[in-house]
Amino acid sequence: MTLEIRRTFYPLINCADTAKSMEWLEKAFGFEPVAVHKDDGGKIVHAEMRFDTGLLMFGNGEPGTSALYVAVDDPDAHHDRAKAAGAEIFRELADQDYGSRDYGARDPDGNEWYFGTYRP
Repeated sequence: MTLEIRRTFYPLINCADTAKSMEWLEKAFGFEPVAVHKDDGGKIVHAEMRFDTGLLMFGNGEPGTSALYVAVDDPDAHHDRAKAAGAEIFRELADQDYGSRDYGARDPDGNEWYFGTYRP
């Protein structure tokens, strides 16, 4: 019997140069590249690396900051709940070109949270 892992939480870090950061994490810590998505100009806009059973995502934001991506089954209901509770929605709920439906919010301490259907 094969047990499928259904991950829910994904740490998300922001880097000044994602390609260099990925190269360093591979060399220094043994992380393995899983996915790299680039814009039309060749700049990495999203990437993923694996270490053992964990998965790390790279995003575009201020270097040295981090966030958390949480996979949810119903992002619309989740978004409405967060908005009703007064969460600061800084990225509105939208369908993404990679198949996810997601949004971004800040908690009262300014931490960034992303919720969506994407499960790498």
